[in-house]
Amino acid sequence: MVLNKRSKLSLIIIMAGLTIGLSTFFTTHSAFAADQTSTSSGLTKPLLAIAAAIAIAGGLIGTGNAQQGIGAAGMGIIAEKPEKFGPVLFFFVIPETLWIIGFVLGIILLLGIL
Repeated sequence: MVLNKRSKLSLIIIMAGLTIGLSTFFTTHSAFAADQTSTSSGLTKPLLAIAAAIAIAGGLIGTGNAQQGIGAAGMGIIAEKPEKFGPVLFFFVIPETLWIIGFVLGIILLLGIL
């Protein structure tokens, strides 16, 4: 199996995430006794921070993937019909709501509202 550069980078990121996640579960509780406060759902601060990071990263990755195709198609449309700039810009901006939702969810998790 041949891995290209993007697959290797994805594999490294996944392994780093798993390492951080597992180290959060297997740390000794006495070392963090003073800092560890639980929320109503029973999650600790490190787990909430990881969850917030995943929510924000997921929103950013989703936005990038969506805008990738829309931007390429939009440039082709604008090259042929420059008067279509407004609708193309509108459709290009719609996926921005994904990162906004991820950011808001991350803030909600960090503040312990959920």
